[in-house]
Amino acid sequence: MASESSKKAPKAKTPEEIFAEFQTLRNEQRSLANRIAEYEMDLKEHRTVIDTLKTVDESRKCFRLIGGVLCEGTVQGVLPQLTDSKEQLEKLIGAVTEQLTKKGQEINKFKEENNIRIGQPGASSAPPEDSETKPDESQQSRNVLVVNN
Repeated sequence: MASESSKKAPKAKTPEEIFAEFQTLRNEQRSLANRIAEYEMDLKEHRTVIDTLKTVDESRKCFRLIGGVLCEGTVQGVLPQLTDSKEQLEKLIGAVTEQLTKKGQEINKFKEENNIRIGQPGASSAPPEDSETKPDESQQSRNVLVVNN
């Protein structure tokens, strides 16, 4: 019977394993944030081009870069394509933002489950003192990951 209960109990993770898993989650979160930033830059470029093309003659020749290939067309043909691309980018940004929110919740849950807090080395729960009294420490401060088992 004792062997059955030991099989059901989850194996305790070492602080190194917890730290590695936490770092993985943080890297995934950063990756999502970077993707959102890239998509927002693309969206801004699309909006700028669309606004510019709305002011020119629809029969005017224009060029569009698609996957590294420069394609020739008219404003009349390119403008609807750009509008569709802009709408897809907006949906994509919304979806990735939702993923980022879920990843943040997952990280918070992981921090609670493993009793992780991120703070300054040697920092206590007491409120910080005046910055005037310790100017050198504020310049040298670094974040640390603390796991309390």
